[in-house]
Amino acid sequence: MTAAVKLIPGKEKRVLSRHPWIFRSDIDQVEGNVLPGDIVDICSTKGNFLAKAFYNPNSQIALRIMSWHNEEIDRKLIFQRVHEAIEYRRSFADLKSCRLIFAESDRLPAMIADAFGDVIVIQCLALGMEQFKQDVVDALVEELHPTGIWERNDVPVRRLEGLQLTTGLLYGEVPDRVEMMENGVRFLVDVKEGQKTGFFLDQKENRAAIAPFVRDKKVLDCFTHTGSFALHAARYGAKEVTGVDISEYACAFAKENADLNGFGDSVHFVTANAFDLLSEESRKGTKYDVIILDPPAFTKTRSQIESALRGYKEINLRAMKMVEAGGYLVTCSCSQHVTPDLFKKMVSDAARDAKVLLRQVEFRTQGRDHPILPAAPETEYLKCGIYQVFPL
Repeated sequence: MTAAVKLIPGKEKRVLSRHPWIFRSDIDQVEGNVLPGDIVDICSTKGNFLAKAFYNPNSQIALRIMSWHNEEIDRKLIFQRVHEAIEYRRSFADLKSCRLIFAESDRLPAMIADAFGDVIVIQCLALGMEQFKQDVVDALVEELHPTGIWERNDVPVRRLEGLQLTTGLLYGEVPDRVEMMENGVRFLVDVKEGQKTGFFLDQKENRAAIAPFVRDKKVLDCFTHTGSFALHAARYGAKEVTGVDISEYACAFAKENADLNGFGDSVHFVTANAFDLLSEESRKGTKYDVIILDPPAFTKTRSQIESALRGYKEINLRAMKMVEAGGYLVTCSCSQHVTPDLFKKMVSDAARDAKVLLRQVEFRTQGRDHPILPAAPETEYLKCGIYQVFPL
């Protein structure tokens, strides 16, 4: 018999709204024998069935919902969910440059799968899904026949779930670097040692969106990492592109990617702290036609939102001052806790202090391979604003 978790009166509203998480503080009592990672029934105070979920009392997110139906959570269901995730993406995506599984949005909680060429990289951040990891691997092999699958479960948050940090081969063969194509640009991806799963696929559609604004322009790409926005700018006809990153390794890797595409001297990379570089170049009066800001997350907690907004405002204010009249600012944030409204307000505040007038061209989010659940605002984390800048 499946164990049951009863919620505190009133907390069932969260389940009924179709949010996939229940917090430990929302639980009233646990009935039956249950181990961390087990499947349990979520019930109302009156004992009415609400959903099935993975249970982990050691995590703040104690319940991760797998189904709102009273059905078996087994290998067959995992195969069905993986199939549905892949079928959704077949309709619009290049399955060799794509997020194949986006966790709760694909009803596979805390499970990520990214495709780079013929290699798939997976990451699992919850104890319950970890027990179905091999089923996910088997389903991906059946659907896509990759040459190899690598796991990047080296994320510290796994410790909060009681999981070890681990990386390694799960299927086939995986080289240290994999080549993939994104929007016609070739990239080498370090799937074994690179950040996250090796490459940030969520900006794919946003990188394509800069095409109309960079042709024959002088472009600055801050926080370039391995050159993704910078190389797209070159691909779309920019006359001069400078990529900036604090990591020498990232800049060297970006240069390899530029050479791979034959971009020659039109793209160069500078190892520098983007905050310092923007400050120095702003004081010098240096101008660019287009400036791209794609920093890492400035906060991973609600308590640091104000500090994060100050950091975003600083780089945006300096960038606005450096954009030629009528030029463009492409500014991004992947901080989940910085909502689109907060981000837009920060941009407006920076424009006021920079004494410029902004015209919003587009305000975008993550690509369609990272679908958003309206019931779970946490699944909408990426902001990408394209603004035209005019001095006052």
